[in-house]
Amino acid sequence: MKQINSIQNPFIKNLFKLQEKARERKNQGLFLIEGKREIELALKGNYEITSLLFLANKINENFLADFPAAELIEISQEIYHKLAYRSSTEGIIAIAKTKSLALSEITIPKNSLILVAEGIEKPGNIGAILRTADAANIDAVLIADAKSDLYNPNIIRSSVGCVFTNQIAIGTSEEIIAFLKENNIQIFAATLQNSNEYYKENYIKSSAIVVGTEDTGLTEIWRTNATQNINIPMQGQIDSINVSVAAAIILFEAKRQRNFN
Repeated sequence: MKQINSIQNPFIKNLFKLQEKARERKNQGLFLIEGKREIELALKGNYEITSLLFLANKINENFLADFPAAELIEISQEIYHKLAYRSSTEGIIAIAKTKSLALSEITIPKNSLILVAEGIEKPGNIGAILRTADAANIDAVLIADAKSDLYNPNIIRSSVGCVFTNQIAIGTSEEIIAFLKENNIQIFAATLQNSNEYYKENYIKSSAIVVGTEDTGLTEIWRTNATQNINIPMQGQIDSINVSVAAAIILFEAKRQRNFN
């Protein structure tokens, strides 16, 4: 078991880069996971943990023994607090290998239910969308024209580990539309233009629910390639709701229809 106490250690300085820069995560194929629950979900999601960093006064030996093939490194309080993204102190951070997020890697079952999120910029919104997808137990989340790195620490934090529980792929809008059509999946685009109320549509066959940003909505390519555009009727003073809330409303209507079919 190794022990590192200095923030000037080259290994530790490289971890700071992984925490802060998407380019480093991409080039090195590594990222950090903070927290027991998130690390356990990553292991269940078949992510490979290469190293486990811990505070000796926070983590017991029985917990450490449960982690397969991970290099164990005891670190100082100073290192931990510089690496930790959250204010709460669980005392454990993992280094994990990234996965391929290509469309070709995902498996689409019969009568699949998929969520597509186009151009979402805020990591917190992506994390919330992934929590919604996990709660609805859908088949895949496809991120179109991604604006954030999936392994951004804020996405991992805000998704409470659901970045590891969902089947996820990233591509351009053009690539994802072609993928959906090749797999005979209906496309329901959440947009005001030329749309029907979401609860009037039938989602029992293979369906993709497509949501965009709250500010600008979906781009034209989704509106014109949709099987049907759909909207959520607003009954108050505002004309839009958070993207993760919109996704939840429509996904759970689709689940309701399927449960009673």
